[in-house]
Amino acid sequence: MNSVFKSTALAICTVVLGLSASAVWAQAHHHAHPQAQAKPPAPRTVLPFDEKTWAHALQHGPRPAAYLFTTSYCSTCPAAFAVLHKAVQQRKDKPERQVELNAVMMDVAGPQALRHASHFKGMTQMYAFDGFEPAIRQAVDPAWPNVTPYVVLVDAKGQTQRVIGPPAPELLKRWLTPT
Repeated sequence: MNSVFKSTALAICTVVLGLSASAVWAQAHHHAHPQAQAKPPAPRTVLPFDEKTWAHALQHGPRPAAYLFTTSYCSTCPAAFAVLHKAVQQRKDKPERQVELNAVMMDVAGPQALRHASHFKGMTQMYAFDGFEPAIRQAVDPAWPNVTPYVVLVDAKGQTQRVIGPPAPELLKRWLTPT
């Protein structure tokens, strides 16, 4: 019985050492697939979005870009974001222009907001409202009826298009048409 125990313990140690060596080798020699390298990493931080952020983004932010305003309880927001992501993936001028896809959490910030990042595949950056929510919405669009998903598309010229829910194909086409 003692030799059976020793043989079993030796086999377990061999397996554990083999797995450890494999893990160390994989970390030292990670060969990612080219497709995996092309995906932008998920954001690890949530940037603040206050009353001044929108004006700054319109003046100095990336173009084209999409901003999806959402809440932690919005059940249709991930589907609206998926429409944006698919439109960006299908555009013809992929190599020439990077299109930013941003999610703006209206009701949670920090780690609580990051928990929702996985719902927004292809997201470039996550923001969270930082301040008085009605004032921030007013700065983005005085006519915004506080409904989500609220999407604002900024085209290459800086022109905006606003829609509640997923944007229609013709709206997406106008947004992504190179100038």
